[in-house]
Amino acid sequence: MSTSPDTPVRVRFAPSPTGYLHIGGARTALFNWLFARRHDGVFILRVEDTDRKRFVPDALDDIMAGLRWLGLQWDEGPEVGGEAGPYFQSERLELYHEWANWLIENGQAYRCTCTPERLKRVREEQQKAKQNPGYDRHCRTLNHGPDVGEHVVRFAMPLDGETVVHDLIRGDITFQNDMLEDLVLLKSDGFPTYHLANVVDDHFMRISHIMRADEWISTAPLHVQLYQALGWEMPAIAHMPVILNPSGKGKLSKRTQAFDDSGQKVLVQLREYREAGYLPEAVVNFLTNIGWSFGDDREIFTVEETIPRFSLERINPAGGKFPFDKLVWLNGQWTQRLAVDDLVERLRPWLRDAGLDVDDEVLRQVIPLIQMRIKTLPDIVEWAGFFFREEITPAAEDLVGKKMTPESTLEALRRGHEVLSGLDDFSPQSQESALRALAEELELKAGQLFGVVRVAVTGQHVAPPLFETLEIVGRETTLKRLAAAQTLLEGSIDRV
Repeated sequence: MSTSPDTPVRVRFAPSPTGYLHIGGARTALFNWLFARRHDGVFILRVEDTDRKRFVPDALDDIMAGLRWLGLQWDEGPEVGGEAGPYFQSERLELYHEWANWLIENGQAYRCTCTPERLKRVREEQQKAKQNPGYDRHCRTLNHGPDVGEHVVRFAMPLDGETVVHDLIRGDITFQNDMLEDLVLLKSDGFPTYHLANVVDDHFMRISHIMRADEWISTAPLHVQLYQALGWEMPAIAHMPVILNPSGKGKLSKRTQAFDDSGQKVLVQLREYREAGYLPEAVVNFLTNIGWSFGDDREIFTVEETIPRFSLERINPAGGKFPFDKLVWLNGQWTQRLAVDDLVERLRPWLRDAGLDVDDEVLRQVIPLIQMRIKTLPDIVEWAGFFFREEITPAAEDLVGKKMTPESTLEALRRGHEVLSGLDDFSPQSQESALRALAEELELKAGQLFGVVRVAVTGQHVAPPLFETLEIVGRETTLKRLAAAQTLLEGSIDRV
């Protein structure tokens, strides 16, 4: 099980469309893609669609969209083509049958007619006898012919000795053959299991390196024995370390919802990260950090910086916690790196989804004020939505300034409107100078007056820097909102 240094690197990501792309699967795809790019190789997308019972119609679209969102474009596969196709296992059934029959004819596999009822009974008897569960090889010596009726095809594992799997990350892993069972290669519906299909496909697609999840370690000896039985050279193999829950207890499951130490829900499907407004650059950076080290104690790096450094030797075989809380910080760091025009393109859809009419030029002016503050893309609505609303309607009680009465707040609004409307220059410097002087005249702290103006114009207590905000909102709209706030507060006072 080795590849020549001169062997072209060809790796594959082979998802099953039985569900949406899991974040762990995305990490496996990423490591395969990085390895291919590091060695000027080929990254193949192969669809293992032989599990017809659990098939999800839109899962493949989700998988392909997720890979493309991360920037992991495949070189061969669906919608791309390639000389090693077809790339759907359901279109390769004839090939699997050919090699399953070859194994039977050469004494390496056999037809099994055991019913589910018999298999269940055998398991129950083994449990009572406290024996290791597994198929009892009842049909192995019966020599069923092809006309035997409904059956599966099982591989005839060696009954003694040992099988050594050389893992590029973990070293040699030794299995005792008498502890292994004869697993199914071809199901009764004529579809192959993963074991037969992936071995046949990897051979004919000339895969040089298999990089897959560590859950397949237990079946790796079967794959080694299959390659030997078929007389084919096995690709080099590496099993990726498991991704653990944030607590470190248990695997981050596809089907069991995980939470971090603070009780925050952990997103487990890649689509959830896109829907939550994370940047693909940040997600790629985040996933690369789980189980692999860039070195130099760096946590933030681009994929272009990663490629020349990526190697299997730097992958830690031990399972790693899923540091979900770190992703929020990392996403904020990546958001700060984006150019303004790039960020306009990414933020615009979130504002429009909130029902806002977006002026790109206004958004370009806003971004420098909030770029350091937003952690995920939807934050733009909270931080800057008021720039794109016709009217702002804060609650009357929110307008009342800190340690101020409704009456003193109303006076501050009136005088603020008066002062700002009389400015020849509506620049931030001019606004601040005028309002500071007004605060002193009204015997208020500057922060009190600024807070009143902020809520009146933005509708919120926390907003981007006030005077730059007023400049972007514009004199006309600023004065209009101050006047509306006066009317609102007057009505509140009159009702008391």
